[in-house]
Amino acid sequence: MKAVGLTRYLPIDDPEALLDVELPAPVATGRDLLVEVRAVAVNPVDYKTRAPKDQIEPAPRVLGWDAAGVVRAVGDQVTLFAPGDEVYYAGSIARPGSNSELHLVDERIVGHKPRTLGFAEAAALPLTTLTAWEGLFDRLGVSRTGGHRGASVLLIGGAGGVGSIAIQLAKQLAGLRVIATASRPDSARWVRELGADEVIDHTRPLADQLRAAGVPEVDFLMCLTAPDPYAEVFASLIKPQGKICLIVMPAGPLPIGTLMRKSATIAWEMIFTRAVFETPDMIEQHQILGATADLVDRGVVKTTLAQHLGTINAENLRRAHRLLEQGHATGKLVLEGF
Repeated sequence: MKAVGLTRYLPIDDPEALLDVELPAPVATGRDLLVEVRAVAVNPVDYKTRAPKDQIEPAPRVLGWDAAGVVRAVGDQVTLFAPGDEVYYAGSIARPGSNSELHLVDERIVGHKPRTLGFAEAAALPLTTLTAWEGLFDRLGVSRTGGHRGASVLLIGGAGGVGSIAIQLAKQLAGLRVIATASRPDSARWVRELGADEVIDHTRPLADQLRAAGVPEVDFLMCLTAPDPYAEVFASLIKPQGKICLIVMPAGPLPIGTLMRKSATIAWEMIFTRAVFETPDMIEQHQILGATADLVDRGVVKTTLAQHLGTINAENLRRAHRLLEQGHATGKLVLEGF
């Protein structure tokens, strides 16, 4: 089967950073689905995993953790899907990735694709939706049914992949007042179109801008980018007993002691925790993707696809990695077909 992989961890401008390769087709067993991949999306985890280091893989390593496709075969313990089903999912970082014609994935972290979306539009959603959903509703404890309606949430990095779906979930499901950060006119326009009530610039002092917007402190805060530049001001942004969710590993120690006086909570969200550790509630991701598909099909939530970069091959994936590394991508980057 066709795939895109790596054997060495090289800078993205090196033509061998990602390679077109031929690999044996995998076989579905147990609770695995064998999916014919139709489209993939690219996320920061892809380029961070590929980042240069002194390591050589004995066989090509395939990256990719967002996919949409068609089930071609199922393992003998599968109960949720059948061959021919159209699916979307984010996979597991502990297994080979989805940048391949055929891909194995555990059924418990797979959802039926939204009926109203094509494969490219659907592939844009799983990883970021799961991150935003788990971050808001599982880690921060925000009510999905309006129990916190009118409360405020600050999304630092609102125009990125996770922010683009978090804005919609926070606004449409939870009824929160959404303040999103964006630093360019196009990204500010993007987050407003997704439903942000206020847009502030993360390159300028956040506390001053919140006060100017009439929200001196927020009930909830999600930092969707590296937290290091903002950690020192978290205590000035969050209300007493407020909650903060982080999704990116910091470069160094964070000065979180200032949060003690406010009894503020810091929670971590890692989308792959359930899949890697096969937690007892692993099937929650199947259910989240199912609920999201319903929201999409009812017009409550829309895809966050921003750029379609062509077919799935090494050249186009290198381009996608390069765009993400530059840090200016809005929404999701998607590739479709081999």
